[in-house]
Amino acid sequence: MIIDKIRKAIETRNWTVTKANDSWSVFKIMSEFVNGYETLSRIGPCVAIFGSARIKDDNPYYLKAEETASKLVEKGFGVITGGGPGIMEAGNKGAHEAGGKSVGLNIVLPHEQHSNPYIDSDKSINFDYFYIRKTMFTRYAQGFIAFPGGFGTLDELSEAITLIQTHKISNFPIVMFGSQFWAPLVNWFRQTLLDNKMIKEEDFSLFHIVDDVDEAVNIIDEFYKKYELKPNF
Repeated sequence: MIIDKIRKAIETRNWTVTKANDSWSVFKIMSEFVNGYETLSRIGPCVAIFGSARIKDDNPYYLKAEETASKLVEKGFGVITGGGPGIMEAGNKGAHEAGGKSVGLNIVLPHEQHSNPYIDSDKSINFDYFYIRKTMFTRYAQGFIAFPGGFGTLDELSEAITLIQTHKISNFPIVMFGSQFWAPLVNWFRQTLLDNKMIKEEDFSLFHIVDDVDEAVNIIDEFYKKYELKPNF
């Protein structure tokens, strides 16, 4: 396939030597988009589960993420994660052990990130670019469930809310799991963003905060039952 030949050719180049190489990076970017689209367009409806890579497997949030993934599979969804450890591993593990589709969109990092063993072998994709990876999440996920996490989690969550708020993508359910963790952020939304008229009251309807696995899963399941929506791809 020609895109594979392009990818192999450009990977042999040094992308950081001179600015002249910037134009060549277009082909590398294109190859990541094509690879992502070709792989994910065949998976069917999935829900994205994301959160901290640093959470260990004995953490209550890890166990809740694993249970959430398993119950999503029971409802007919697959699970997409960032492919790494922590909450991502929990999501893939829950989906895998429940017999559902387990997708991993791994990002190449100099430390911390590595693929977890619960991703389906034909549904594991590595990315060099965060923005391409985020595009894949928002295009191919039927819903987001955000467990506690750091800057990366906030980045993915904020982008999804912004894209729905600005009508750049179709509305889909966004769930923030763990009220104790998320409440200070939402309070800041109200006391700072809303009070300064930087957002509207109606924007708070774009997401849900829950502490219960069944509630998280039902929000997504009922959304699609109510609107009778089909996968967004």
